[in-house]
Parts: sequence; structure tokens; C-alpha cells
Amino acid sequence: MKKKVGHGDARRFISRDLSWLDFNARVLEEAAAKATPLLERLKFIAIFSGNIDEFFMVRVASLLQTVRLGEDAPDPAGNSPSQELRLIRRKLELLIERRDSLLADILAELAGHGIRLGLPSNLPENARRELERTFDREIAPVLTPLAVDPSHPFPIVNNCAIEIAVGMLSGIRNEALRAFVRVPETLPRFLPVDDGLPGKAFVTLEELVMAHLGKLFNGCQILECFPFRVTRDMEFQVDDSAGIDLLADISAKLTERRQSRPVRLELADCAPPEWTAWLLDRFQLTEEYCYRPAGPLFLRQWDELIELVDSPELRDPPRPPLPVPELPGERPIFDEIAANGPLLIAPPYQSFDPVVRLLESAAEDPDVLAVKQTLYRVSGNSPVVRALQRAAENGKQVTAIVELKARFDEGNNIAWAKRLEESGAHVVYGIRNLKIHCKALLIVRREKDGIRRYLHLSTGNYNDRTALQYTDIGLVTVAPDLCADASTLFNVMTGYSEPPDRWEKISAAPFDFRETILEYIDREAARCAAGRPGKIIAKMNALSDPEVIEHLHQAAAAGVKIDLVVRGICCFKPLPGESVRVVSILDRYLEHARIFYFLNGGDEEFYLSSADWMPRNFDRRVELCFPVEEPRLRAVLRTMLELELADREKGRRLRADGKYSRCLPEKHLACRSQQRIYDYFADLWKKAQKKKRRTALEIFTAPGKKGI
Repeated sequence: MKKKVGHGDARRFISRDLSWLDFNARVLEEAAAKATPLLERLKFIAIFSGNIDEFFMVRVASLLQTVRLGEDAPDPAGNSPSQELRLIRRKLELLIERRDSLLADILAELAGHGIRLGLPSNLPENARRELERTFDREIAPVLTPLAVDPSHPFPIVNNCAIEIAVGMLSGIRNEALRAFVRVPETLPRFLPVDDGLPGKAFVTLEELVMAHLGKLFNGCQILECFPFRVTRDMEFQVDDSAGIDLLADISAKLTERRQSRPVRLELADCAPPEWTAWLLDRFQLTEEYCYRPAGPLFLRQWDELIELVDSPELRDPPRPPLPVPELPGERPIFDEIAANGPLLIAPPYQSFDPVVRLLESAAEDPDVLAVKQTLYRVSGNSPVVRALQRAAENGKQVTAIVELKARFDEGNNIAWAKRLEESGAHVVYGIRNLKIHCKALLIVRREKDGIRRYLHLSTGNYNDRTALQYTDIGLVTVAPDLCADASTLFNVMTGYSEPPDRWEKISAAPFDFRETILEYIDREAARCAAGRPGKIIAKMNALSDPEVIEHLHQAAAAGVKIDLVVRGICCFKPLPGESVRVVSILDRYLEHARIFYFLNGGDEEFYLSSADWMPRNFDRRVELCFPVEEPRLRAVLRTMLELELADREKGRRLRADGKYSRCLPEKHLACRSQQRIYDYFADLWKKAQKKKRRTALEIFTAPGKKGI
């Protein structure tokens, strides 16, 4: 009889928020990896800093709200929200100190390559004069100095924007004054300068503004100035009540965000103590939410500097996305899918272009009758949305399910939804109390033998930009059972249709996804208990659901061999003696695909999904999990998983003490999984080209054909 594992058994769990910080510690490790080119290491500094910003906006904000409401119940790891906040502070202080030290090292190394970041005051006189002209012509007209006194109320400080605090002495009134100057995000953060040395030199926009504050406060003596930044609570609750206009409600909430409660104050380390106390009082924060980094603020923006430096030797070597062998573009795409499908598309190893091509073909093909698609996050200039617009304008029945509640993409999605409606598409804004997070595209086409449906299901968003950075997998098929399930799910999402008692092939949250995953885990455990082998491999972004973790521990206790490839949050804590391996891979691409494998007594099963194993994915989102049944496609997934589990450089192993191993070699190792997977797909493409040439040669030299 299996022993029930209680959610209160803290030994088996890792705190969600502390695990998230541990993930970002691994991101920061990439900035220290000597095998990684310098500008790519700087990119990881920017990624880490952006992640920490979001952590405060969402997770710290949520914990603070919980504490203020008087709710202090412990999580499965045994930490109450107030304890969690104290532990977060402790970890963050160490991480930020490490980040600033790494940044200083990277900047010193970049200077050795002729890439310098300096202060205006340290430049030669001619360079200072040129910078002053740039300030007068292009920067000063955009700036707005804001006085702070009884007649000028304390201004609204934008979330995460850099503000310059200015202390001055009035020449007329002979009194000390305070003011702010906002550093506009509409202007470049880094300005090139000629410092008379070989290479490239830059100054930051905030340093240039601080060097010329006298021009903004004429007649005043500048006493002190320093940059600071405020992070606000960006979480908001959407009113899903019946009769509430979701679009209007979210639009209003986006406006309200500007004045949401601060959760963090960042100050340059030169800020005077009296300013610190005054700002904390104004933002109603305590010292524990004040941070003083040793380096510059808003490091997420340092991607801009990387783009300004044309030094290929300091970047990763080019790795262009590969063509999809089954979709070479030599025939209409519908013919290629019908002849060569089902097939997988795995960006960024393979090109995302076939997905765009499929949509563009659907928009123009006179035999296409309808297009249905979910949209969660799309790019700012999305070819996917443009194709949907074109399809609607051409008279197709276009249904776009645009999730307005996609965090931090709400405004972008509202704009696209309005443009789609203007083009004649039917736009659905989601389902009450749920986020639509599944990734599905269904095209209905009239053909000689009747109506045929073309289906694309994916682990990632229909976003052409992130398809160059996030590893995802999509399945393209015309299989009637999968297409029927997708049609049913679209009817559930767009109308009042109830989900079926049992799907043909898929499972879907919040209907039966949780039950299906638990059933598959328990099935492996039951086989082991009966003396047969059991095995589970699960690759995902995050694992935090207590019930799933409980069942995984039970399966491990029964002898199931479990491999978990979890990039980010992992609340599963392996116990000594368990046959469980937990790996986190961080490298050039962001690992994003969800792949689930179950041995099932030798009848191996592979699934792809849009969902992580988190409570929100199981219970509060519409998600898809779908099988990959064709042997040649399962071989691809098996190879990818094997290569990832064999990665000893970028694949960190979670130990029983809750800490991850680390490997920072001077040169990349042969086991680096992302490079090996790229090489694997390159080999598949080469083999397809050889086969095509061989087939063409066989036809050309067949009996009755003339040779050269």
C-alpha cells in the first residue's frame, strides 16, 4: 500500500519563490561563464535584471498583499509569506552584489577590447562640447524638470523608469529645494562619443543629463544629484463578473497601474541618507525594500548597448534557423503537409517561417473557408496577425481568440484585437475566470474529396520574434481525431459548448489535464509495484503543483525512474535514495518546450503541451496536451530529451540539499545539448536533401530516360 505523502511534509518541497531566485542565480552564472563571449555574458546580466524587476512586480507584490491582508499560512515548503519575504531579501542582497561585481568585470574586459563606458566629465574637451550640443538639440527639449514643494505635489513616478533626484539652492529665495528629472525611455540609453581612443566609447543618458542639470534649473546651485528607480505592484485583478466589459475593465486597470503601490526603491549608492529617508517616506516603504546597487540602474536596458557594438568576435557565432525538411517550399504548403505530414516544427533550431507561410497561404487560398487561432503573446509587428487580417479581408471566416489578460502584454493584445476586428475578424477576448494559454491554429479547406482541416498545435506562442530565442515544438497534422478535438475546444472557448466527457486524443485544462497527468504518473507507479519497469521524463518550464509533486514522490518510492528537465521554478526536492534526476538547462536559447514521456509498459507515449505543472496551468487556464504518435516524430523527441539529459555543461543537477551543481568551463564541452540538438536538425535537413537528390537521379537515369 502506498504511503500518502502530505502537503505539509516540507522535506519534499522547495519554496516556489526561493526556487525562482535560484533559477535567476543560474541565469547570473551564465554571465560568469568564460566560454561565453563577452557581449553574451552582458546579455545575461540584462536578462537577470529584467527577471528581478518582474519578480518584484509580481511575486513580491503578491506576498506583500497577502501579509497586509493578515494571511500568513505556510506554503508546502513550510514558509509563511512574512518568512518568505525575509528569505527573499537575504538571497537578493547576495545576488545583486554578485551581479554588480560581474558587471564591473565584464566592463573591464570590454574596455580591453576597445569598448568603453565613461563619464562626460572624463572626456576630452572637444568630446564634451559635442555632447553638450547633442544635449541642447536632442535631449533638453524632451526633459521636464519637476519641482517638489507645497505648490508642486509629489509627482507620479513611473514604474521602473530612471528618475534623477536633484537637490539645489535657489539663487532668488536662498533656500534648499528638491526636484526630479525623468530620464525618457523614448531616447537612446547609450550615446556614442569620441574619446580619442581606438574602439567605441559611450556615455549613458542619465549621466549626460546629470552633467547638464544647470541648464534645466537656471539660477540654481546644484548641490547633489543621483538616479533612483521605483518598482510598483503590477498585479491586478480582472473583474470576471457577468455583464462586465472585459476590454474596458482591463483598459482601465492598465491606466491605474501607473499609481499602484511601490514595492521596491533602488538608489544609486551615492544617495545621501536624508534623501533615502525622505523617498522611503514618500513611497511608504521601509528600509527592507530599499536596495543600493553598486553599479548602474535599469540594467535590463543594456541590451541596447549590445546592439550598438559591431564586434562579431564578442557575440555567439551565427546559428541561422534551419529549414523544415517536409516543408521545402517547392509546392503549395497544403500539398506539402498532405504529402509529408504529420510533422514537427522546432524553432529556433528550425525556422518559424512555415507557420507564417501556412497562415499567409490560408489568407490567399480561395479554397480556405475558415481560420481559427489562439493568440497569447505576439510580436509588435506581427506577420501572424497581419495574415489573419488579410484572411478576414478576403472573406474567410476568421476567429481570433486574443487573451487580454496575458501579463505585461495586455496593451499590445488590446491593440491587435481592435485591428483584427476592424479587418472583419471575429475576436473573442477569453473565458470568464480563465486565461486561454493553449496554442492552436485550425484551418478549414475545401478539397476535391470534401472538407479537410489543417491543424498546428504548439508548446509556444505565435510570436515570430521569440521564435528566434525560445525553444518550442509544434505539430502540424491533418489527423481527423486531433482536428475534431481542436474544433471542439474552439467551440468551448468561443461559445457555450461544454467539453466532452472524453476527448478523442487530447487532454485539456481545466477539464481533465490534471487528472490525466496524475493517472499517467500513478500508472507507472502501479507497474513498478507489480514488478515491471516504470519511467517518466517530463520537460517543462516550471514544476510547483503540490499534488503532482506528491504523486511524483510516491512514484519514485515505488521505484519509477524519473527524469525532470525543469528550466525555472522547481518545487520538487529529491530525497536521498530516490531514483529521480532533476536537471535545469540554461544556455543561448530559453528552454520553453513542454515534453512528457511515459514508458507505459513498453508502449512508449510522448506528449507535447502548452502547460507547465503549476496550479495555475491545471486549474485557471485553458491548456492543451496532445500526443505525438508517429514513430519518426517520437524518435525526434526521444533524441532531444536524451541530448538534454546528457548535458554536463549547461544542464545543472538539483541535489538533495536543494542546491544545483555548476559547471563553468573555459571552453564549451562536446555535451552541450543546444548545440548538439541544432547539429541533429542540421543532419536531418542534409539527409532530406541527399534523399531528394538521390530520388531525382534515380528518376532521371531510369530505363527509358536519357542520361546527360
